[in-house]
Amino acid sequence: MEKKPTIVVTGSQGQLGRSLKDLESEYPQYKFVFLSRSDMPIHHFELVRQFFEGIQPDYVINAAAYTAVDRAELEKELAFQVNAEAVGVMAAWCHQHGAKFLQVSTDYVFDGKGNHPYVETDPTGPQSVYGSSKLAGEQQAFQFNPDCIVVRTAWVYSPYGKNFFKTMVSLLRDKPTIHVVNDQVGTPTYGRDLAKALLDIIASGKWQPGVYHYSNEGRISWYDFAIEIQRQIGTDCAIVAIPTTAYPTPAVRPAYSVLNKKKIIDVFGVSVPDWKLSLTDCVSRYRD
Repeated sequence: MEKKPTIVVTGSQGQLGRSLKDLESEYPQYKFVFLSRSDMPIHHFELVRQFFEGIQPDYVINAAAYTAVDRAELEKELAFQVNAEAVGVMAAWCHQHGAKFLQVSTDYVFDGKGNHPYVETDPTGPQSVYGSSKLAGEQQAFQFNPDCIVVRTAWVYSPYGKNFFKTMVSLLRDKPTIHVVNDQVGTPTYGRDLAKALLDIIASGKWQPGVYHYSNEGRISWYDFAIEIQRQIGTDCAIVAIPTTAYPTPAVRPAYSVLNKKKIIDVFGVSVPDWKLSLTDCVSRYRD
């Protein structure tokens, strides 16, 4: 019997990792190995190499990351270890052993001052430690493995982990009034849609290295997102729009995060659903 190609997924307990696990049965042509932070902390480089030597993956999807955006301002060294150095180690191993490496990155690599959907070739200019560490991860990935794929995404949410969607559901049910920023613009990305896009890239059989952008379709503010979440779950909470200046945070958030998805659609033919449709799916799965 022919051996199935093996896909290793790091960060298996995170939003994206768990979304990928949900889709495992839809891709029976692959063997999946899911590694959580407790299984294999990716900034323990020798351990990573040992794990990979034992598993001998054909593909690695790095869904592990240091994502505490504000805390990263105080933990710069750890953020760079996880988001940059570890990426270089994994990319290098894949390059040396003929495995395909797929790295997930972020809109935070841009300065957030744009006014048109970002294309992959737009100049980067991260404004936070988190954004700088993720950009360094992209650079390390290509330095050690020119054959890799980097997919940048934005505003990821799912029924899992900590994210804007789950925070809003909780606040909208418990509070009479909440305040939400209305001058940061982007597009949400449903974790399940992103997971499917990554697996469809692998399944397409057309591995074309480079940087790609993926989020859902649409252009909204966080306030708009909160309004639609409320509409779909049905609560009486009052939602008040506020400017970013009224909600200061240690790390600078991008004011503009809309990503242009044309390249990933043209090359791999992945599906990019409208953000409201994807939110409806998430709400129903969260209820279940």
